[in-house]
Amino acid sequence: MTALGFLYPGHSAEDDYPRIEQLLGSDIRVDLVHTDIGEDAHRVDALREMGSPERLAAGVEELRLTGAEAVVWACTSGSFVHGWEGAHEQVRALARTAGMAASSTSFAFVHAAREMEARRVAVGATYPDDVARLFADFLRAGGLDVVAVHSSGIVTAAEVGTWGEAEVSALARAADHPDAQAVLLPDTALHTVTHLPALEKDLGKPVLTANQVTVWEALRLTDRRVNAPRLGALFTREPLVQA
Repeated sequence: MTALGFLYPGHSAEDDYPRIEQLLGSDIRVDLVHTDIGEDAHRVDALREMGSPERLAAGVEELRLTGAEAVVWACTSGSFVHGWEGAHEQVRALARTAGMAASSTSFAFVHAAREMEARRVAVGATYPDDVARLFADFLRAGGLDVVAVHSSGIVTAAEVGTWGEAEVSALARAADHPDAQAVLLPDTALHTVTHLPALEKDLGKPVLTANQVTVWEALRLTDRRVNAPRLGALFTREPLVQA
C-alpha cells in the first residue's frame, strides 16, 4: 500500500480526491487533510497567507498519523504567488516539518508538462488576470513556453467549486491555442476529474488540471507509476503530444 498525503485548503473540490483514488485502484491510498483557508480571495496577499508555513504546519501532524509517504500542498495559487524561489522554500519548509518528500500543485504542473513533453502550453485560469499572469510567470520560470493565458476573473474558491462540466469545458476551449501542446487548468477548487476524457477528446490534446496533477506529483515523489486512462493522457503509458 502506498499512502499519499495532501494538504487541501478549505472545502471546494476535495471530492475529486476520493474519485481519483477509486480510478487509480490498485494499492494507492489518498489521504487528505484540510488546512485553514483564511480569507477566501484570489488576491495575492490573501493567497500568500493561505500558504504560510504556520497554516501548512498545522495540518502536518494529522497527515503524519495517516502513514503518508509524501505530502503535496494541494493548492496552485497558494504556491506560485511566492514566485519560483519562494515556492521552492515553501516546499522545503513543508518537507522539513513533515519529515517526508514534499511538493506543491504549482510544481506538479511543471513536472507534468515535462512528462508529457509539452513545452508550449496554454493556461485557462479561474483567477483574476493579475493572479493568472503570476502563474504564467511561474511556468516560464520552470522552462515552459506559455503561448496563451485566459482569465475568468473569479475572486473566490467557493464560486469556483460550484462550476460543472459546461463551465469547465468552456474554460478549456477559451484557453486553447493552436500552438499549445497542452492546456493547463489551475485551481484545486475546480472539479475536473470526471471531465478529463471529454476535455481531451474535445481539444484533441492533453489537458492538465490541478487535482489531477497534484495526485500524479505525489505518485512521482513515491516512485509509483499508475496507468489510469480515465485520468487523462498524463496517466497513460504513452504521452499524447502533437509535434
